Parts: sequence; structure tokens; C-alpha cells
Amino acid sequence: MKALILYLLPRYLRFDKTQPFISITALLAFFGVGIGVMVLCVAMAIMNGMTKEFERKLFVMNYPLSVYSMTYAGVDDEILQALKKQFPQFLFSPYLRYQAVGKVGNTMNAAMVFGVDMNAESQINEVVRKALESQEILQDSAESQSFNVSQKTNNTQDSSQTLKNTPQHIREQNILAFSQKEFSILIGKGFEENFGLEVNDKLDLFFTQLEPSGFGYTPITKRFNVAGFFESGLRAYDEAYTYTNLSALQKIRRLPPGIYDGIHIHTPKPMEDITPIRNFLEIEFPQRAGIEGWWQQNGNFFSAMELEKRALFIVLMLIIVMASLNIISSLLMVVMNRRKEIALLLSLGASKQEIKGVFFWVGNTIGLSGIVLGIVLAGVALYVLDTFPIISLPADVYGSSKLPLDLSLLDFSLTILGAIIIVCLSSYYPAKKASMVDTLQVLRNE
Repeated sequence: MKALILYLLPRYLRFDKTQPFISITALLAFFGVGIGVMVLCVAMAIMNGMTKEFERKLFVMNYPLSVYSMTYAGVDDEILQALKKQFPQFLFSPYLRYQAVGKVGNTMNAAMVFGVDMNAESQINEVVRKALESQEILQDSAESQSFNVSQKTNNTQDSSQTLKNTPQHIREQNILAFSQKEFSILIGKGFEENFGLEVNDKLDLFFTQLEPSGFGYTPITKRFNVAGFFESGLRAYDEAYTYTNLSALQKIRRLPPGIYDGIHIHTPKPMEDITPIRNFLEIEFPQRAGIEGWWQQNGNFFSAMELEKRALFIVLMLIIVMASLNIISSLLMVVMNRRKEIALLLSLGASKQEIKGVFFWVGNTIGLSGIVLGIVLAGVALYVLDTFPIISLPADVYGSSKLPLDLSLLDFSLTILGAIIIVCLSSYYPAKKASMVDTLQVLRNE
């Protein structure tokens, strides 16, 4: 059977000058499958890349795990110290938050103010850490406060200068300078652009808490000193989020030290570590504190993106289905054109299974070759898109100006497997029709 297939396969794939339309149809099927596989791979890479890019941004700004209060009393320092003692391998950052309205001149903008310990926050929040590693904050904040930042005596002047230029040293000095003026604030780039602010400018914040006055109730107003700017890559966060000292927000809300709205926790495996932390809180602090992960806070968003990805996969797979129709039509025309040869082979002793195998592998050769072409084209397309700035995205909308690409092994495997199944099914029907040729009728009439 293999010998017959190997002998007839190149003959039936050869360009037929007497019937060029058959060969053209086969070429269309070949290129159609290849282009379909390429488009599907590139589309899946873009979808997966965009999902991971948003996931990375949301992971940073929403934190891996967050402990929240289940009562009006808030999360106290007892819970924080118990968590640190039980899970010393994790990083913790307590926080307070408060809604406010920022005002500069006649321009106003809603804001969410987070009161944090800058030292702890910079260890778990990449965006804040990068902002605090900026030389600009250190220089301008220190100048505005007449605060002289100096390094302890070192063995040599060169080693002292080198140490001062390290990101860790810059961050430490910035945190120190930030905390020296209690009502300093770190704002996003979007907030900065809305107000046209610079370092050391003043920003008035009107908080939602009201206090009595002679004519009624007025909102609490506080003027903050702009110490620096952060950029998360997502404009929605950059326009709304601000960070100040924990003690500043405690004073505005009139809260005693050691009371927090929650605790942000950094762990490399949040989906696994959430269970032991939840069990610990349920046993040690029942009905006082709960915990949730970043994926739970944004579950609807990622479910929608996953549904969109599946729908796109199904729609683009139809390209390969349409290309496979050319395989069917091409093979059927070959069968009709080779009826006499098929009948002669059957009369000489070839089995119907062998005839079916010959035409099945003719279709598979066209389709599988197209799949290989599609893989090569996909590799070239992904390399070009990743290397050259052919497509530039608006960073304020998508969080990145570069097109994110990430073709997962699962998506690639499903694409290739789906294409192979479609090609095999398309080759089976014409092969079966070839094996059903009536030998006696064909030889007698043709």
C-alpha cells in the first residue's frame, strides 16, 4: 500500500497542463490553509499579549492579595503583626484610602488618595518604587525643604559617590525626604497633565468628610506639596490614584495610629497563598478580616477578554475551513479526471483501501504543506511585528505603545491541531468517493 501511495502521490500532485484549473485550485487550497494558520497564530499572539499586558498592569496597581475589614472598626495593627509573624516570607503594606477632589485654580479632578508607609509600599508596588528612584524627587524635594541629604563617612570619596547613585540609595533618600514633610503627595502623570503641575507645586484636596462650620457643613480641605509623579501605563489609574503618608491621612480622617482600611500583600504565588492566609484569618480573627486576590477584583474584565479570545479563535478558524473547501473541490476534480486510471488499478488488483489512501494523502499533502507554510509565515510575521515598530498603539488607551505579542504553547497547539483535523476531514470525503468508482461501468463506457 505504501509503495502505491509513494508512486502515485507525486503524479497526482504534478501540474497538469491539460487541466490547469485543478492545479490552480490545489494551490489556492495550499496558500489558503497557510494564510489561515498564520493569521490565527498572529491573532492569538496579540490577544494573549494584550491580556498579559493588562494583567501585568492590573497586578501592579491592584496588588496580588488584599486584606480587608469585615467590620466598621477597620484592620488594626494586631492583625498586621500577626500576619507578619505567621507569614514572614511575604511583604505587607498597610493602607488607608479616601475619596477626594483635587483643585488647582479653576480645574478640578476626582482622586483616590492612598495613605501608605512609603518604605513598605515601595517594596511591593513597582510603580511607586520607580517613581521614588527618580533623581528629580530627591533634588527638588530636598531643596524645597532645605533638607540636606548626606551619606555616612565611607572609606573613599569615589565609593561614596558610587553608593549615592544606586537606585536603592536614591529610593531610601527620597522616602526620607518624602516623610520629612508629612503632607507630601505622589501623583500620576495623568493627574499632572490635567493640572499642569510640577514638583513642589501645591495641590488642594477636598475630602468627602464634612465638618461643621458657622453656616453649616463644609468639606475638609488640605493643601499638599507635590513631591513627584508616577506612571503606571494605564491612564485611568494615573488620573485618579495619589499616594501620601499614612500619618497624613490618619490625621485627616481623625483615626488613631494602628488602624487601617486594609493590608496589601505581595507574594509570588498569590493564587496558592491566598488559601493559607484565609484559613489563618478565619481561625485567629473570625468575622474581622477577609482576603481577596487581584483576579477576583477584576474577574469580569478577564472573563470578557477570554470570551473574546475564544470567539476570535472560532471565527479565524473559519478561514482554514474555507481553504479546505478548495482541497475538496480539487480532489474531486482529480478523481473525476482519473476515473479510468482508478478503474484500471482496481482491475489490476489494487484494493479500495489503497485507492482511498492514495487520494487521502494527496489532500493531506496539500493541507499539511499549507500548515507548515503558515507556521513559517507566522514566525516571520511575529518577528517583524516584535522587532520593527510597524504598529504603534496609543499608550494612554492600551497601556503600552508597543504591540504586545505572546503566542502561548497551548494556543499554538490548538491552532495546529484544529488545522490538521480540518485538513484530514476535507481529504477523507474525496478519497472515499475515489474508492467507490464502479470498475466495470468505467471500463465499459470509457
